[in-house]
Amino acid sequence: MGKKSKKEKKVKGAEKTAAKMEKKVSKRAKKEEEDLEALIAEFRTLDAKKTQIIETACPPPSPRLNASLSAHLERDELILFGGEYFNGQKTFLYNELYIYNIRKNSWSKVDIPNPPPRRCAHQVAVVPQGGGQLWVFGGEFASPDGEQFYHYKDLWVLHLATKTWEQIKVTGGPSGRSGHRMVACKRQLIVFGGFHESARDYVYYNDVYAFSLDTFTWTKLSPSGTGPAPRSGCQMVTTPDGNIIIYGGYSKQRIKKDVDKGTLHTDMFLLKAEGMGKEEGKWVWNRLSPSGVKPTPRSGFSVAMGPNNRSLLFGGVHDEEEEERIEGDFFSDIYFYDMGKNRWFPGQLKGPKSEKTKRRRGKKAETEGAGDGEAEGQPPQGPVEIVKEVVAEDGTVMMIKQVVSAPEVEPEKSESEDEEEAGDEASSKQVEPCPRSNAMLAVKHGVLYVYGGMFEVGDRQFTLNDLYSIDLHKMEEWKVLVEMDPKTQEWLEESESDEEGDDVEGAEGGDEEEEEGSDEESEDDEEEQHPSVQLDEKYTDYLPRTEQYWIKLARHNMGPDAKEKKVAKLAHAMAKTFYEGSV
Repeated sequence: MGKKSKKEKKVKGAEKTAAKMEKKVSKRAKKEEEDLEALIAEFRTLDAKKTQIIETACPPPSPRLNASLSAHLERDELILFGGEYFNGQKTFLYNELYIYNIRKNSWSKVDIPNPPPRRCAHQVAVVPQGGGQLWVFGGEFASPDGEQFYHYKDLWVLHLATKTWEQIKVTGGPSGRSGHRMVACKRQLIVFGGFHESARDYVYYNDVYAFSLDTFTWTKLSPSGTGPAPRSGCQMVTTPDGNIIIYGGYSKQRIKKDVDKGTLHTDMFLLKAEGMGKEEGKWVWNRLSPSGVKPTPRSGFSVAMGPNNRSLLFGGVHDEEEEERIEGDFFSDIYFYDMGKNRWFPGQLKGPKSEKTKRRRGKKAETEGAGDGEAEGQPPQGPVEIVKEVVAEDGTVMMIKQVVSAPEVEPEKSESEDEEEAGDEASSKQVEPCPRSNAMLAVKHGVLYVYGGMFEVGDRQFTLNDLYSIDLHKMEEWKVLVEMDPKTQEWLEESESDEEGDDVEGAEGGDEEEEEGSDEESEDDEEEQHPSVQLDEKYTDYLPRTEQYWIKLARHNMGPDAKEKKVAKLAHAMAKTFYEGSV
């Protein structure tokens, strides 16, 4: 046999290093997971008290991220499961199941006996088998202080027709992980990547597993070719011919003790099935080089499958890692990937058609017709060449040259037309989701739904529970289905909680009447303390986000005793993040 090439040796070396790290992480994580298993068992004991299926109407779910949102295959419903919430001091995990009725724009909570344990960063796939099934694999559970993690490797199925949970206990599947991706491909579930983390170490995966929906067995695939590097949080979609596309993702590696370096992946791969698409068939990795306008590098983006064989990517964050802290730029844009053309292109809002604009055009035409006689007396102007850059829907950039005889002279506008245009300009300002990462997406009847997620302002994390929709066929405007509720925003600092505790202890010996009087005085002081908090005009013209909305949200987070300048600064930062996508 010939000598191995440097590339082969490097690949083998990387595989050995990854195997050692996985073993090391597994050993250290075992103790942590044993501690968390007791806590998970307590929650499961509470869940065991559920003995019947109860569906009740309810307000929108509480703020959360890293949950799953799926479209029901037969009904006009969206299914929300799991997720997490962090208030600055404590981490909350959920295993609640919510149903969103699209036609009624209403939520209901469904309590079902024997649900999966609480989790986030899991994966879900909906298939038509058995009257409709929602499959759940993996995810993580965190200790309340967010310092310890338990990574699941269990597999569950929700039978949609009967609304019953069932755990599928089979061996040979992927190891415990979160941040992985799972898609339904023909009569299989395909799982790729993810990561496993302990308090001190972590490992990222690039392995591929297939679960047969016919035999209920796991198979570890060994594709030929060079595949993606280990990563989590990538885009994974199934093509119409049964292949799989992987794009982007995030991973990190330790460059020295207590120093990690993150990588935002922007490469793209095709996992192609050979051998007539059989489970025993071969799989091959191929690298893709798409054309068009690719998404800017980011992590925490959300993905969904849109109409016309186009997958889509929404939002995310680009973190600038510095020595002391991490600053993030959050996004709210949409990118489409056309599978047939192997091309990326950004989603552009066309804006709603306005009746006023149509009427104004009619008036303009009448004015031009009436002014033809005056134009005859003016000397003719020479031809003018106009060059326009047009971006087609598929991302192609075209240069269009146009030769016109002379520029038209606009007639003077009446006061009524000026007022009308001003009204049109105000109404044309688009409402859209604020920039965010880790949101939940689902597409039903060609309409994209975006729920929840998070963004950061300084050291504060804002977890959302709003709901937006946009028709992907028209791409005209976003619709607000559920507004973000300022009352649901809570952020606790350790130093603030300690100070509050001291204040409570000191007040216990006080007189009740004095306390009531001081409360009344503090309310009066609050009214006098914040009489003139204002934002820049450009951040207050966006309805329904009013200036009072941001001030109220900032005060709610900072408390009634916060100084005027600090309230204004936080409100300004939140509004800026919402509208411009920068921190």
